[in-house]
Amino acid sequence: MTTQPNFEFSRRGMLRSLVGGSLLLPGIVSELLAEEVPARFDPLAPRPPHFAPRAKRVIFLYMSGGVSHVDSWDPKPKLLADAGKTIPVSEFQGRKGDFQMFLKAPQWKFAPRGQCGTEVSDLFPHMAECVDDLCVIRSLKSDHTNHYEATLGIHTGSFTFARPSIGSWVSYGLGTENRNLPSFVVIAPQSPYAGGQVWGSDFLPGSHQGTLVVPGPEPVANIQRRTPTSRLQQLELDLLSKRNEQHLASRLGDPQLAARIKSFETAFGMQMEMPEVFDLSEESDATLNLYGLPRGSTQGFAWQCLVARRLAERGVRFVELIDVGSSANWDAHGDMQTHAPLAKNIDQPIAGLLRDLKQRGMLDETLVVWTTEFGRTPFNAAADAKGREHHHWVFSSWLAGAGVKPGITYGQSDEYGIDVAENQVHVHDFHATILHLLGLDHTRLTYRHTGRDYRLTDVHGQVIDPILT
Repeated sequence: MTTQPNFEFSRRGMLRSLVGGSLLLPGIVSELLAEEVPARFDPLAPRPPHFAPRAKRVIFLYMSGGVSHVDSWDPKPKLLADAGKTIPVSEFQGRKGDFQMFLKAPQWKFAPRGQCGTEVSDLFPHMAECVDDLCVIRSLKSDHTNHYEATLGIHTGSFTFARPSIGSWVSYGLGTENRNLPSFVVIAPQSPYAGGQVWGSDFLPGSHQGTLVVPGPEPVANIQRRTPTSRLQQLELDLLSKRNEQHLASRLGDPQLAARIKSFETAFGMQMEMPEVFDLSEESDATLNLYGLPRGSTQGFAWQCLVARRLAERGVRFVELIDVGSSANWDAHGDMQTHAPLAKNIDQPIAGLLRDLKQRGMLDETLVVWTTEFGRTPFNAAADAKGREHHHWVFSSWLAGAGVKPGITYGQSDEYGIDVAENQVHVHDFHATILHLLGLDHTRLTYRHTGRDYRLTDVHGQVIDPILT
């Protein structure tokens, strides 16, 4: 008697086998094998915003470690004049008390730039040339002075617990314009403070978490097929498709299962389209020079910025660029001059990105955000201190593009850059404004989890109307 082999293995087992052998990316795997998926057939299908948006997409530029506002975007002539004098402060490095601190002069010279006359320091000469397109916010405020909590806060709105990233919220609210690519992509050379929580979806469906791209010869792991031929890969996919159809037929009306199947299709689409995104061979010399990117290079912030533009023009909703990781970053405790090489790494590429978007007609529909987790102290404990410490009371960021008034500043810090003096913008307000420009009401973009409705801005946040066109 001939015994027939048993082919009735589980669908989950098949998925795990295929994952190990060929096609699936980590963000898609978590969705495929998730226990909970939203109750709709395609979690990444394009969805209408709450109202007419000004922006279709976001490029979020995050500088890790804490860029000094008083050395970059917030000129303080009195700080320069009074350097070396002592002042009383009530908190230092997260410790409450009565402290006498020495004022420390800005290390770079400020000057009016562009036709608008916004003052920017010599730290960013290339971005300074684009100041007529920028709305510089000089009154941002965070809730925490530690890197981990502040990084979590600027990305998720939560300073204490992991919550979905702003990119995940945008993906959840709007879906994707290109089903062959993720709706949320993060390009980072190293892991930042708070690690993957920076781009995690937390309680939102796994399809909304960021897909990590690491500059280098293989920007996305497992993007190349591992089957010997495309024909063999197609046979695998056909087999899986049939199994999916059989499984779905016995569970008609199960949107959770249908969503998982859609996620698998995205994995295959990424394998087809993502390598083309990374192929810069057709970019002109003029474009590469605009970013300061040597032909053939796959490293540096210039590569990140150019790939961000290519992702944006292909319909990716939210692209985040992180310049460095949790070490060797902008955390200039020992010497402010460590800001110089970090600034050189990002300055021309960001200016090139702005110019490139503008000349392609994309800036009108793309919101570009530049930020960091907090600023740096305008003072220090020693008169001869070369560095600056963490400072969350006030810091600077900027917005450019869709729906934002160009060539303006908003908010002010006090005469030394120690605290907000006018028009405070909390991180929650910052997030509410970004969502608003995408046509999303931050009070209505909610997700029910453990019995309550959560949102990016928690129970806070006001849209900054004066900066909107």
